[in-house]
Amino acid sequence: KRFSMSAFEDIQSRLIDTLWNTYVFFATYAEIDGYQPKGLPEKLELMDRWILSRLNSLIRKVRNGLDSYDITAAARELQGFVDELSNWYVRRNRRRFWKSQLDYDKEAAYATLYECLVTTAKLMAPFTPFIADALYQGLVRAIDPAAPVSVHLTDYPKCKEDMIDARLEEQMEQVRAFVELCRAA
Repeated sequence: KRFSMSAFEDIQSRLIDTLWNTYVFFATYAEIDGYQPKGLPEKLELMDRWILSRLNSLIRKVRNGLDSYDITAAARELQGFVDELSNWYVRRNRRRFWKSQLDYDKEAAYATLYECLVTTAKLMAPFTPFIADALYQGLVRAIDPAAPVSVHLTDYPKCKEDMIDARLEEQMEQVRAFVELCRAA
């Protein structure tokens, strides 16, 4: 069909549904544990450092895409990141979230996922304004009524170059490719 909705349905499933499911995962377990965001801790696990590096690389790529009016490239970067966040970071760290005690390690996992979700909501605001604001309301405004009333009134994320570890990102990509080959076999 010429005006098929299948492309939209694919984007919805791979981006929006995946992001929303990741948000629900976070919200469910954070509520159970009474987690309160306090910022990122000083000591982070390898997976935390990797996803935060990817997040800051994402910020750079999305800003560059928007600055050069390449909206498609920026959106694809967001889609790839959301997939990595959900299907690699969260899946590999489930045990950290499922621990019975709220220790330093679990707090670090929560802080990392929270940072990724809030920043992704801000990055997505120009692309999916209502979904981005719904995420922001649940993640930020629900805990801090003094925060700006909408994601659209916050500053657009800026890349923290010191958090980018290109070597770690490359190594993790190799691990992910190896795992995919094993699954295929």
